[in-house]
Amino acid sequence: MTEVLPEKNEEYGTREYWDKRYNQEAEDSSFDWFKKYADIEDLIEELIPDKTSRILMLGCGNSTLSEDMYDDGYKTIVNVDVISVSPSPPGSQSSHHPQYSGILIEKMRHRYEQARPEMTWHEMDVRDLEFDSESVDVAIDKGTMDAMMTAKADVWDPPKEVIENCTREVDEVLRVLRPGGIFLYLTFGQPHFRKRYLTRPGTKLEVRQLGEAFHYYLYILRRD
Repeated sequence: MTEVLPEKNEEYGTREYWDKRYNQEAEDSSFDWFKKYADIEDLIEELIPDKTSRILMLGCGNSTLSEDMYDDGYKTIVNVDVISVSPSPPGSQSSHHPQYSGILIEKMRHRYEQARPEMTWHEMDVRDLEFDSESVDVAIDKGTMDAMMTAKADVWDPPKEVIENCTREVDEVLRVLRPGGIFLYLTFGQPHFRKRYLTRPGTKLEVRQLGEAFHYYLYILRRD
């Protein structure tokens, strides 16, 4: 595990780090931020009782969450991954642009195309989702938004690009969610650092604290 950890947290926001990591990991390697499915299975089944729901996995990585949910009956899972947000070339309109890890997506597609064929895999920017509006029942983020917050900054006063990127992800999620849909965001980020990105008109936000000695937080954002 130590061989794939970055020297600095900021490397989590670079394509170079993730491509190097996925290149050196074995084909069947996996890694889960925060919690595995077994740890949150009861919560998932409570919040997503309909196993025919269309589920969007944001920043899927090589987590086993999609695999485990699929095996538990959630067959319609759409996995997308965008690894980093780095400075744009001079003269571009946007200050930051997405970087993809195609290495990862190809590995995951190859790993599951036979055993779990109903899952799909896409290279996609979570801030600019290529799905129709109101086409998804549930969106899940398990650490992806956190990866956009790794730049050196005061957590109490994040830089403009961090605010913009996180806000755009949530905006896009709400766009693709059907009325009544839910966005589940699992993170170690405490409410006073995360609510600013999740509070929206026409939604209802619930926060659940998980764990004992070390706390995690599940943000449940429901679209009216």
